[in-house]
Amino acid sequence: MDPRPVVFLEAIKQGERAHLMKLLVIADESEEIVREYIDEGELFEVRDNQGATVGVVLMIAESANRVEIKNIAIAPEHQGKGYGKTVIEHICRHYAGHGFSVITVGTANSSIDNLAFYQKAGFRLTHIVKDFFAKYPEPIYEHGIRALDMVMLERKL
Repeated sequence: MDPRPVVFLEAIKQGERAHLMKLLVIADESEEIVREYIDEGELFEVRDNQGATVGVVLMIAESANRVEIKNIAIAPEHQGKGYGKTVIEHICRHYAGHGFSVITVGTANSSIDNLAFYQKAGFRLTHIVKDFFAKYPEPIYEHGIRALDMVMLERKL
């Protein structure tokens, strides 16, 4: 038996996404910044096999063959149960099936848990966007480290 949970991804139309803000700010702490991109790309509400919402993932095509995970979040009470890894596998299959060959993601230099998660999911470090988080209205600290730089990773599909 596969220990990973079953998930379903439901596409949410642009203009109908505000109800997911509470989940989106788990991954991107600035509601102001999330509002800038909430209606871009494809947003999927992640549901468990009971139909309950357990997370979100927002995807934005960067080019004809590259797609970015702009925001991915699993509700705190569902974290550590395999939902995130299962969502990553779903979106990798989905976008590979739509002709994409690379999936990218960025996370803060201070997001040590995220860096470990993405590497375990098959992503490799590619580059750093210096001072990406310096524009945020409020400084973000994790593990006593200020989030300033965006660490970019990618996975071949």
